[in-house]
Amino acid sequence: MAQVELRGVNKSFGKTEVIRNVELEINKGEFVVFVGPSGCGKSTLLRLISGLESLSSGDIVIADNIVSDLPPSKRGIAMVFQSYALYPHMTVFHNMAFSLDLQGVAKKEIKERVEAAAKILQMEELLDRRPAALSGGQRQRVAIGRAIVRNPDVFLFDEPLSNLDAALRHDTRVEIARLHSQLGATTIYVTHDQVEAMTLADKIVVLKDGEVMQVGTPMKLFNSPENEFVAGFLGSPKMNFFSGYLNNISENRTKGVFQGDTYKVDGIRLVSQDKGVGDNIKLGVRPQHLYLDKNGPIKGKVILVEQLGTEIIIELETSDNIFFRFTSPENPNLTIGQSASFNFKAEFAHLF
Repeated sequence: MAQVELRGVNKSFGKTEVIRNVELEINKGEFVVFVGPSGCGKSTLLRLISGLESLSSGDIVIADNIVSDLPPSKRGIAMVFQSYALYPHMTVFHNMAFSLDLQGVAKKEIKERVEAAAKILQMEELLDRRPAALSGGQRQRVAIGRAIVRNPDVFLFDEPLSNLDAALRHDTRVEIARLHSQLGATTIYVTHDQVEAMTLADKIVVLKDGEVMQVGTPMKLFNSPENEFVAGFLGSPKMNFFSGYLNNISENRTKGVFQGDTYKVDGIRLVSQDKGVGDNIKLGVRPQHLYLDKNGPIKGKVILVEQLGTEIIIELETSDNIFFRFTSPENPNLTIGQSASFNFKAEFAHLF
């Protein structure tokens, strides 16, 4: 049964629609990530769930209760903000205890809950410090601890790692994953970082212009994107796209034949079901799925070589000024200005 359910959720600011007819079910204990580019509506959707923004239409259900008209404090949620939002004059203990104080929870229970949360987050020694004496990562752990003590039905995270440096982002991401595994709580997490989305999520919701583009497991979205936007957004480096036309379609319309300027490839997954034979179409192939082949159909000149230690990324340009990338864990011995040819397996490609 769904722990959180969005039923026809819409939000407008004046005449501007920012969330458009979102239907979504989040099961109990799931870690769901809202991901998309800036301005896609992911933070607004989270604020609608929390009650910090009011709906224009639709319903939000949490733990089988319609909460659309309830204030945030009555929804059974706890939110972790990007800015931490800690009280600078309070110690870590009192920052974590503040919401429980407001609810009139007994002091003994408050102490037990705060100490239990501090133990989970491995920060018992920080309880007497004030926020000014903490690092960015420690402040974020305090903000998470403040959410834990509430024992909410649902945790909401609004880009909690965006203020941290790269190394600390990784460490805190691991901490959040460990925390979710330990608590088993339903979690909704907003980010623009696809690495966070792919590594943390049980289920990813990809948003664009206030609409849900696709929902599924990280590998489902990576391997079987339902549209060009999802294919291009998920994956690093991003998917390569080559223009051509649809030469033929299988009887069940699941496969197509791509016709480029100088080559033809059949047996490719046909994503765009509205396409017909002769229509313009795009071939999508991830950089990881290209391989060097002196007789390969995709040809380009090397314009950049990026050595990343664990992999090498080669940026190339075709004769008709299309840029594409090739990645390899081993050195392909390509240099700037050199020409190279590539091939790919049809089962790893997509037609949009």
